[in-house]
Amino acid sequence: MDATDRAILRALQKNGRAPNAVIAEQVNLSESACSRRLRDLEKQGVLTGYTALVDPKAVGLGLTVFLTITLKSQAETVLAEFEAAAAGMAEVMECYLMTGEADYLMRVVVADVAAFEMLHSAKLTRLPHVSRITSSVALRTAARRAGLPI
Repeated sequence: MDATDRAILRALQKNGRAPNAVIAEQVNLSESACSRRLRDLEKQGVLTGYTALVDPKAVGLGLTVFLTITLKSQAETVLAEFEAAAAGMAEVMECYLMTGEADYLMRVVVADVAAFEMLHSAKLTRLPHVSRITSSVALRTAARRAGLPI
């Protein structure tokens, strides 16, 4: 990946809806060269998809909760079963295998505390191999980025 590829990625992170012609102009390439580089970045797996950023509150998902989850075992099959189940939950926005006391750090979004209580009892506690769940409610978002510092 060279400086031009990085410039293309920065431009896309600022405006993912920008037409190829605009991106090409911003990075000083012809439209065909820019298009080719975009296809290459997609084929290489650098660009993994395109999406819109949606304000959670605007769609009724105003509560963000961070969870630390400890499993009964760290065997590969246990981790795989847990991860597959967690990935299948629409409320789970991020889930990371961690070092330290807990095995996973998870971020979920729900409408409110009542919705979180329902999610907790109906889904989270029923995830496979869970030993302990600790939750922390986010009071407000102090910083949030979608783009990487490229």
